[in-house]
Amino acid sequence: MILKNISVLYGNNLKFIEKTNVLITNNTFQKINSKIKSTKNKVVNCDGLLLIPGLINSHTHIGDSIAKDIALDRDPDSKINPIFGIKQKILRETEPKKLAYFMRKTVKSMLKKGTTTFVDFREGGLDGVLLIQKVLSNIPIRAIILGRLEFYQSKNQIKKNSPIPKSYLNQLEPLLTNCDGIGISGSNENSDSALKQLSKTKKIRAIHCAETKQSYLKSKQTTRKTEPQRCLLLKPNFLVHMTYASKSDLRLVSKKISGIVVCPRANASLAEGIPDIEQMMKMNCNVAIGTDNLMINSPDLFREMDFLWKVTMGIYKKRVEPKKILKMVTINAGKLLGKKIGCIKEGYLADAVFIKKNNLDLDPLQNPYASIVHRANENSIKAVMIGGKIVHGKL
Repeated sequence: MILKNISVLYGNNLKFIEKTNVLITNNTFQKINSKIKSTKNKVVNCDGLLLIPGLINSHTHIGDSIAKDIALDRDPDSKINPIFGIKQKILRETEPKKLAYFMRKTVKSMLKKGTTTFVDFREGGLDGVLLIQKVLSNIPIRAIILGRLEFYQSKNQIKKNSPIPKSYLNQLEPLLTNCDGIGISGSNENSDSALKQLSKTKKIRAIHCAETKQSYLKSKQTTRKTEPQRCLLLKPNFLVHMTYASKSDLRLVSKKISGIVVCPRANASLAEGIPDIEQMMKMNCNVAIGTDNLMINSPDLFREMDFLWKVTMGIYKKRVEPKKILKMVTINAGKLLGKKIGCIKEGYLADAVFIKKNNLDLDPLQNPYASIVHRANENSIKAVMIGGKIVHGKL
């Protein structure tokens, strides 16, 4: 396929090219320049369209789709604690068929809003992983599934530094055979020994960290270490949240791992504050964005970018380049995951979103970065492409 006369946000710095041609073959971007000549490939005139990288939602819990807006007035622990939270009770007591029905709706919603890849923390052990695979079997979206052992330790077990029992360790291999890695609930449910045991797994490792004030204080009270210090025992590829991370925490993390995923609207919904992306960027952390828990937030990266951009400037009274925010759901996320996605560049997978430049909310498009970050929405999208195939809309 050749996309003719199209505007593009190109390469690792999202360089705006007013008009060019894009050749896509074998599900990847092959050539991007104005001199590509028509061959036997299908040619599509894309005048009036802007091609941006497919959006990457780096942290979701789509299993929670069944529990939208339940217990809004409750404290975070009673809502989302992995052992006794309302969310867990609902997940345990809802039949899989019903869970799958609402999960499928969420995935379709993400696709329509320009998300081409999402990273899901999937609870429920192997059964949970197999259920989401079934949900995704006929939906053309990229999914990175991080499974979890349904094993949580008590405060006393953490103090005693008890290891994971063999009966649970034996569940790791079949779990990891069927997913892309592990997504751990947090260090407050795992001893140092347990985290070190899990650090030996060969696939992606990620963990919630410093999400709430309560969890941050609990770590210090139980172990005399901060959550980030303990989470690093997992040797994670990335940490999720870091809402309460101190400067020293961020300094330590920036030297050890490839990135942080922030979930600003979810944190705000829990009345837990906003992650300090300004400080994270100063420490050269690679920051990506997730929409997190469907119970408390919608899986819309356009709304997430808009919120994060404005609330950061409002709180810290400093300008933030909108391009930096856009990179968090494209370039940075691809780097975080170690995959050739999130970038329109030769050799990368052809995942992209076609934006209508004459859309009512965008026209005239004078700053493409700002317009996408705080004006674009589902209605701005002409089509969504994954692996060179149109999976939503039409050209």
